[in-house]
Amino acid sequence: MSWAIGYDEHWNRDVGYGVPATCDHAGCGKQLDRGLSYVCGGLPHGGEEACGLFFCEQHGGGHQCARCAAGAEPFAPTPDVPVWMQHKLTDSSWQQWRDENPDEVAQLRALLNKDNTNG
Repeated sequence: MSWAIGYDEHWNRDVGYGVPATCDHAGCGKQLDRGLSYVCGGLPHGGEEACGLFFCEQHGGGHQCARCAAGAEPFAPTPDVPVWMQHKLTDSSWQQWRDENPDEVAQLRALLNKDNTNG
């Protein structure tokens, strides 16, 4: 079994070291991946005492984030990065997913178009 790409049903997003992302700490923006080395709690989905979001080293990646350490509500997850959305929309390895998920495909296209018109 590989941890390159998977899906986290709790947060409804792709995870794994093959998924480029940004730190889930509000306002950070540091680039990382959604692999185990960045997950709050250091275990798949965070384990039992962590939120399972993804953080850079400065914000607790691989350990507990500040909010989990304090027993507080988790941060809001950051959205997928455009390069990941584009990959899902164009790479041949995602064709079956695109065929089976037309609503999600439409949402990704709308997000990318919004980013292109605002950026």
